[in-house]
Amino acid sequence: MSKASEAADLLVAARNGGWLVSWRDVLPSDRAAAYAIQDATLAAIGPIGGWKVGAPNAEAEPNCAPLPASGLLASGARLARGGLRGVEAEVALRVARTLTADDIALPEAELARAFDAAYPAIEVVETRLADWTSSDALAKLADLQSHGALLLGPAAAVNIASIDLRRVEAHISIGGDVGKQTTGGNPAGDIWRMLRWLIRHCTDRGVPLSRGQIVTTGSCTGMMFAQEGDAVRVRLADFGEVAVDF
Repeated sequence: MSKASEAADLLVAARNGGWLVSWRDVLPSDRAAAYAIQDATLAAIGPIGGWKVGAPNAEAEPNCAPLPASGLLASGARLARGGLRGVEAEVALRVARTLTADDIALPEAELARAFDAAYPAIEVVETRLADWTSSDALAKLADLQSHGALLLGPAAAVNIASIDLRRVEAHISIGGDVGKQTTGGNPAGDIWRMLRWLIRHCTDRGVPLSRGQIVTTGSCTGMMFAQEGDAVRVRLADFGEVAVDF
């Protein structure tokens, strides 16, 4: 059994059993090894329903993780998850057709037509790592970049070609209190730079972006944390609203 398969088995067992593992037991040697663990994890837990992509700033190389289809949920879902309960307000897009390396060079207006819907989204951040706060970044990346679930609001009446993460106005409330309001809070900045990177990455990885998959593009608010019983509400100006209850 490969090291990637061994690490994925630990993460899948933790996911299914509700327990946590030490990050040192699943630590990959590099980013490529982390992505191999992601692949082995998805092979065990179900088909890819989408991808998350993000970057810590406008110049850094993005990172990504495939999202299990079972974790893509409609707004208003009630989750009984424990652990972190991190929540982030995000902009998500739906892929209109299979994307290949040839699409990377398309002008923005043409690349935008490769996506046929945009949504307000909440990513629920969870972990299978017992010592998440002190975990190595590569271990978090291997653990699907700490993905728990993705809640999608109704499709927005927005011109996809005009989406600019540097101007998105986001409001998030937890338990009825306004937790944060931001404008241009996504540190990646340029959505099209990230999407071009993701198209290349997925093509090279042998799992190209496919019709109907959802791509969520990183936090517009930074991560906040909910407690059991909390209602989380997000509003993205021009995109609409999305909610999740714990």
